[in-house]
Amino acid sequence: MGMLYIPHRLTATDTALLIWNRVVSWTGIFTNIISERDPKFTSALWTSIHQLFGTKLSFSTAHHPQTDGLAERMISTLEDMVRRFCAYGLEFKYCDGFTHDWCTLLPALELAYKTSIHSSTKKTSAILEKGWNAKLPQDSLGKNWLKYILQLLASK
Repeated sequence: MGMLYIPHRLTATDTALLIWNRVVSWTGIFTNIISERDPKFTSALWTSIHQLFGTKLSFSTAHHPQTDGLAERMISTLEDMVRRFCAYGLEFKYCDGFTHDWCTLLPALELAYKTSIHSSTKKTSAILEKGWNAKLPQDSLGKNWLKYILQLLASK
């Protein structure tokens, strides 16, 4: 799995459960986690998990992005996506209403990132990870999807 977008408010235990439910159950045990020395991953819980599964914890540092260029580029792209969402004051449909909370947008941003063609590989992350792309909502709308979106925006 290339990346997992998670809100920063989670505890080490919450993070472990989230990774189990969203990563391990889908792809199996990972071999490496790259972290900016986040206490979630340096805690006794995670030390035990790494020892149990034989995984490696690698550290990058904020002022040395060359430590892991791939992760840094992905983080930069995610920050840009969130910044654009917030700058335009966009609302995101959530439960029974709309919200400006960018954390609720993370699954949609993850899908957008995974289905975007990347300049270095000329492929999507989804193709590289799974061998196939996810079907997107606009794929179901046929040729008139842009017209539908414009009508939806005009009705707001």
